[in-house]
Amino acid sequence: QVQLVESGGGLVQPGGSLRLSCTSSESLYSLNLMGWFRQAPGKQREYVAWILPDASTTNYTDSVKGRFTLSSDNAKNTVYLQMNSLKPEDTAVYYCNALRAYYSGGYLKRDDYWGQGTQVSVSS
Repeated sequence: QVQLVESGGGLVQPGGSLRLSCTSSESLYSLNLMGWFRQAPGKQREYVAWILPDASTTNYTDSVKGRFTLSSDNAKNTVYLQMNSLKPEDTAVYYCNALRAYYSGGYLKRDDYWGQGTQVSVSS
């Protein structure tokens, strides 16, 4: 069971920046994908971004492209989400996600692990 711990949330004014951290209890190389999701009040959880463990590839949802940047520190088993030019609509609880794929009984299966979430509030 992979444990994920997020940190770095808080209250920031529009246009400000925050950096979220997600630390895994296991090596990032033991995982297939690390990602961030967010859930605003009254809305469904939505995808934000993902990164491969070797940081060779990243992907972002359109609404955060050019403002958010993913990076990783494998020595610390940690993934970072740098959030710049924050907008009120970025306000949400941000969740770290880890995906591990494996074969079982001839089928490809996946396990998803989630952190507890960290609140990001953007308001003047």
